[in-house]
Amino acid sequence: MSVAIVIPARYGSSRLPGKPMLPILGTSMLERVWRIAGATSGCSRIIISTEDQRIIDHAKSFGAEAVLTPESCRNGSERAHATIEAANITEDAIINFQGDAVLTPPWVIQAMIDEFEKSQDPFDIVTPATEMSEAAIESLTESKKVNPASGTTVVFNKQHNALYFSKNILPFARSKGFSPTYRHIGLYGYRKDSLERYVGLEPSPLELTEGLEQLRALEYGMTVRVVIVDYRNRTHASVDAKEDIAIAEEIISREGELVL
Repeated sequence: MSVAIVIPARYGSSRLPGKPMLPILGTSMLERVWRIAGATSGCSRIIISTEDQRIIDHAKSFGAEAVLTPESCRNGSERAHATIEAANITEDAIINFQGDAVLTPPWVIQAMIDEFEKSQDPFDIVTPATEMSEAAIESLTESKKVNPASGTTVVFNKQHNALYFSKNILPFARSKGFSPTYRHIGLYGYRKDSLERYVGLEPSPLELTEGLEQLRALEYGMTVRVVIVDYRNRTHASVDAKEDIAIAEEIISREGELVL
């Protein structure tokens, strides 16, 4: 199965305008994400998708393919969908890899690509998760006392198809030792026809309740495959605000570059 990686990179961030172009240790977030995508195998195209010509020009400066998509796109999934026509994507599947995910190891994206290629069981969407240690669960529990919406967990069936995603920590461990807790990583790969279907669906009750767009897919009966990944002692974090840039720089300085 052929796979394209689409990198949605919106210039007009309300909290951090021009965010994809901001440097982290001298290299823009967008170029870092593009390099991570390029460190995978089995992907035939990497396309940066944006609403602003400044992002297009910046992408071209380091040799990336980039296309303009409508400013009206509300999220990365809608922008990835708009990219199908804008870039004439002929691949069977699309991985939506956000342009600020600079701390995502390339092997996480690789696991998603591999699932498309090797799976014999049909699914609509693939998304990664990582098993949490007791210390990580305790840390997330403490974090939720301050910010209840921090961190998302997922439970899935024997075929690794998602049963539910939640901002609560699932499963509730009335008896320990039976089921691990898995933290969801917010990356998605879609079969092209499944992405077409997904963006045409109305927001669903559970999605609106928890604020998790992946619940829309489950409520409408779509199959979401969960692939388990190991971060190999790399720190999982995102860049959402200006102060996060210094945190990302400290992490990279301490743990080393993901891609050279």
